[in-house]
Amino acid sequence: MASPSDTDTKTRSNTGKTQDKASSAQDAWSAFSDAEMETLDHMSRNLMQASLMSQELMSDVMQKALEGDPVLPNADPFHAAPEFNEVWAKIANQPELMMRAQADLMKGYIDLWSNTTKRVMAGEADPVIEPEKGDKRWRDEDWSANPLFSAIKQSYLLNQHFMLGLVQSVPGVDERTRRKVEFLTKQMTDALSPTNFALTNPEVLRETWKSKGENLTRGLQNLLKDLEAGHGRLALTQTDMDGFEVGKDLATAPGKVVFQNDVMELIQYAPSTETVKKRPLLIAPPWINKFYIMDLRENNSMIRWLVSQGFTVFLISWVNPGPELKDKTFSDYMHEGLFAALHAIEAATGEKSVNAVGYCVGGTLLATALAWLKADGHEDRIASATFFAAQTDFEQAGDLCLFVDEYWLGEIERIMDSQGGILDGRSMADTFNLLRSNDLIWSFVVNNYLLGRQPQAFDLLFWNADQTRMPKALHLWYLDNLYHKNKLAKGELELDGHKIDLSSVKTPVYMQASREDHIAPYPSVYRAAKLFGGPVRFLMAGSGHIAGVINHPDAKKYQHWTYDKLPAKVETWVKNATEHPGSWWEDWRDWLYQRAGEDVPAREPGAGDLKPLRDAPGENVMVRSDERLKSTP
Repeated sequence: MASPSDTDTKTRSNTGKTQDKASSAQDAWSAFSDAEMETLDHMSRNLMQASLMSQELMSDVMQKALEGDPVLPNADPFHAAPEFNEVWAKIANQPELMMRAQADLMKGYIDLWSNTTKRVMAGEADPVIEPEKGDKRWRDEDWSANPLFSAIKQSYLLNQHFMLGLVQSVPGVDERTRRKVEFLTKQMTDALSPTNFALTNPEVLRETWKSKGENLTRGLQNLLKDLEAGHGRLALTQTDMDGFEVGKDLATAPGKVVFQNDVMELIQYAPSTETVKKRPLLIAPPWINKFYIMDLRENNSMIRWLVSQGFTVFLISWVNPGPELKDKTFSDYMHEGLFAALHAIEAATGEKSVNAVGYCVGGTLLATALAWLKADGHEDRIASATFFAAQTDFEQAGDLCLFVDEYWLGEIERIMDSQGGILDGRSMADTFNLLRSNDLIWSFVVNNYLLGRQPQAFDLLFWNADQTRMPKALHLWYLDNLYHKNKLAKGELELDGHKIDLSSVKTPVYMQASREDHIAPYPSVYRAAKLFGGPVRFLMAGSGHIAGVINHPDAKKYQHWTYDKLPAKVETWVKNATEHPGSWWEDWRDWLYQRAGEDVPAREPGAGDLKPLRDAPGENVMVRSDERLKSTP
């Protein structure tokens, strides 16, 4: 039993230790300057505010989820669980494969530890693993210059390489399943990148200290606005949607709407030369986006450039449909869109034959129309056909085709039914953004929500966010018959009483593809070029689905490749192709000149039998998807 004196001694000892700790803590705080203490105070208040806001945010999200909004996609919209189970079950049953992969991972970590130690001690060491070329996530210099963040980056890349390597090398899996699981595995590892988290992103940490934590509160406010705009579904803001006005800043090429019906307006652009080529040029853009990607600004407008080269340019501006047009079909878009435009152009100019252009799905429509006209005995209505990044053979149509199956089609139909028979533009945008998630999703998550910044006004992203909708009948038919069953390439498609046979088409074709296109990959476009029965000029441009097409010669950017033959394999074409600097537009122009006829006096919109209805860019392009739905029953 302890004596009173022992107890007093222990008490004094404990009290002394407490006082020593308090003194040490006080000494630690005294090391901070008044300015640093003020920064810490502001930061703690902002972080507390951010914490409270995040609780409110999670409550709202959970409430939306519990309400069971039918517009929201289900938890596994791609129905990937069976494929994941199959692939990882095979991996688990391959112990040698797992052991080799783990041994490689362990060696990578040992080398990383050794190199990191060497960097700390000696100041330099070669990295164990490097990001892929063009991966913009690691642009901040601290990812390379700071040994800690360099180690974090390399550790993540080693883990990602380990996961993807297992999926890529496991035997006994069919190629489609492997590609699907590989794509989704990459999506998950991209989401887990240290760049996407505040505590492991050096730029975010610097901004948090600099702004005293206000970046996080601003970021949560941005997140709340995006969730509110999406009615509980994240509508990620990529640009300042108030930064431009269509018809004032964008889509400003002068012209008139000279015809319209339920599915489109037809714009005739005003000439800028005294004479023009006799044969008009008709452009059919994709209906999944608005046409003004070809008329963004004066200095990069394809429309203005074509007019300046002496062409009479007509362009289809597709309707942004509401539920009242849910039953419009692919056939309707062909007859009421493309063919109605041919009749209108004849009335406006007296010309029965046009040079036609189809961009993306507009090109798929044009190819189908060529074969239909051939079967109907009217192939002379289109004298030549140009295709921008367009597919007619969907066997190698990129990552998107991996998910077009019966289950996914059923999920798309469910969502469209919940929206009155249309697919909202947000759904399509989310799908395409997923194909380049680091550039089009996660970079904005970091910028908007972690750094707390407002997106800048950027014309291309403004256009990308100005989405359109699709009618149910049209969209399901397109996905099922073309993407899913590939009937057009197989010669199995029948439309309005005619068999659609592309090999019967003898019309001269100019086929453009882009080397880095993730939506219409150039090998897929090349397969399309091989389907036609007439002369085909295939050309490959630098860059991707948009910049590869919209590349004004004055910009002097990128390059293009040409080769006059069309060998069996695209690899042979690429090997023999000649590289040229700059835009491909002039090559195309010269090809069109050979098929455009002689020069005639310039045609003013409204000078023929069709009188102007309104100024370009017309009414269809002005309809914003979110605004239209508010007034649609």
